[in-house]
Amino acid sequence: MPSLNSGNQYQLLRERRFLPFFCTQFLGAFNDNVYKNALIIMLAFHAASLTTLSAGTLVNLCAGLFILPFFLFSATAGQLADKYDKSTIIRYVKVFEIGIMALGAIGFLHRNLALQIGALFLMGLHSTIFGPVKYSILPQHLRNDELVGGNGLVEMGTFLAILLGTVVGGVLAAQEHSATLVATAVIAIACAGYLVSRAVPSAPPAAPDLRINWNPVSETWANFQFTRKNRTVFLSVLGISWFWFYGATLLAQFPSYCKDVLGGDEHVATVMLTTFSIGVGAGSLLCERLSGHKVEIGLVPFGSIGLTLFALDLYLASPAAGPGAGVVVGAAAFLAQPANWRILFDLVMIGVFGGLYIVPLYALIQSRSERSHQSRIIAGNNILNALFMVGSAAMALVLLNAGLSIPQLFLVTALLNALVAIYIYTLVPEFLMRFLVWLLVHSIYRLEKSGLDRIPDEGPAVLVCNHVSFVDALIIAAACRRPIRFVMDHGIFRIPVLNFIFRTGKTIPIASAKENPQLLEKAYDEIAAALAHGDLVGIFPEGRITDTGELYPFRGGVSRIIKRTPVPVVPMALRGLWDSFFSRKGGAAMTDLKRIAPFKKVALVAGAPVTPEQVSPEKLQQMVQALRGDWK
Repeated sequence: MPSLNSGNQYQLLRERRFLPFFCTQFLGAFNDNVYKNALIIMLAFHAASLTTLSAGTLVNLCAGLFILPFFLFSATAGQLADKYDKSTIIRYVKVFEIGIMALGAIGFLHRNLALQIGALFLMGLHSTIFGPVKYSILPQHLRNDELVGGNGLVEMGTFLAILLGTVVGGVLAAQEHSATLVATAVIAIACAGYLVSRAVPSAPPAAPDLRINWNPVSETWANFQFTRKNRTVFLSVLGISWFWFYGATLLAQFPSYCKDVLGGDEHVATVMLTTFSIGVGAGSLLCERLSGHKVEIGLVPFGSIGLTLFALDLYLASPAAGPGAGVVVGAAAFLAQPANWRILFDLVMIGVFGGLYIVPLYALIQSRSERSHQSRIIAGNNILNALFMVGSAAMALVLLNAGLSIPQLFLVTALLNALVAIYIYTLVPEFLMRFLVWLLVHSIYRLEKSGLDRIPDEGPAVLVCNHVSFVDALIIAAACRRPIRFVMDHGIFRIPVLNFIFRTGKTIPIASAKENPQLLEKAYDEIAAALAHGDLVGIFPEGRITDTGELYPFRGGVSRIIKRTPVPVVPMALRGLWDSFFSRKGGAAMTDLKRIAPFKKVALVAGAPVTPEQVSPEKLQQMVQALRGDWK
């Protein structure tokens, strides 16, 4: 698989393994929203001439019909995506979209409400079938270090498509010959989507022998039961669904919030939607830079903190009382008021932190779920997303009818987000652990990495490194794409706060034969079991943190490990940590506050792997010494 020459996600937009798929999903989301918004505007202004039902009833009916297929057909869609080539499914879905849009076009041209709403339901079915393919195809075409960047581009593209589709649909619906314009546009976009989809590379089925269970109830239950076997994946699915609950709660209130609280017209509502969408796109793209090309779930708590704080500030920034009767301002007048810029800033930051929250969760599901069930897990995720969005609408309806204002609803959502985040991170402390590690190497240190592609992407290996400070393991863990089982002196393992991180990372405590022979033997047994399981094991062969800045002689533990379980050994060296706050330079560590230097430059370098036959403490020490050089 080709590499990213430029080292960033934008290179993917120049490669056939990603660009045709990206354009296909963008055009699908764009067409969904052009059609849906044009229909909603037509119903809002012309419902009386089409039916006896009120405009409000019709709009809510449309929303329900669009989401209904996710409940009915997601389980089947997940099975189809696992059983058949995903690129073939994409092309069939795009042909289906052309037929749907032709039906909807006839409905617009003949002002036939039944055809228009029927086409909307079928577009929901189109999105339901495409959903599992959309996320499960990425791991087949992208490397693990490209998943975050690829997901970031997809999320950015999706929200941009929603924004542009909403605007274009509204503009077309407001024209004199709106029916003809809308009909022509949606068919043209559907045809463009099909043509682009023909360039999507083949994505062979993950489970070609799968027997389709056409019962959506039993298959949905089976999907949930399978997903629950991997606790981290299941809670990630719940975390994604919660994000859609949170987002749906805010987005659904934008029109009323704009009109009744801010006194703005429909152009102000468009400005708010644009601001939010730009924020989500920026946050999604920022994930790749902040995560260092790996699935960094430490960004998820960071995202949830921002979602809470800026929703809270949106409540505080909202006017205490709505505008006077008949007061309506346009976008220019709205932007001319300085107080409103705080509201827009809150919206863009909610979007940014939403992107930081959602992209790593999707990438984690893709990287950790069993490949043969991946599409079905994503289908189950889509069902839960739909269920949570329905729950969002129900909660908003109850609270608003109970007398809460829209800003107060924002406050409730912010507080609920904090409670949900605390609950999830209590259940899966790995999220919080990764956040603390990520925070360490993005605040106290500025980490440079070199040669880390020499660490195998899968399979067992032992990593050996010089030991300079109390946070060496955390820095290595933050730099490497794969989880590492570190072997650590039991005294360091018990340090408060750090102990939480070490335990969550499944660190293996060890002691000398003199101190605790039972713990020593237990550690070697755990190391052998970890390597047999295909894990990476990290050790510090010096057996102690240096107090001179120089390497101590490597002990024989690494030879014992390799003799019992022959695997490759990757030498590594940390640079620049000798005079840091966590080192023993000049005495005890973590006592000289003057040595805390924000964004201190440090480096981690990896050398060529050593075969089991060539492993010796002396050879490894020479290699680590050469990698470290003169920069201690």
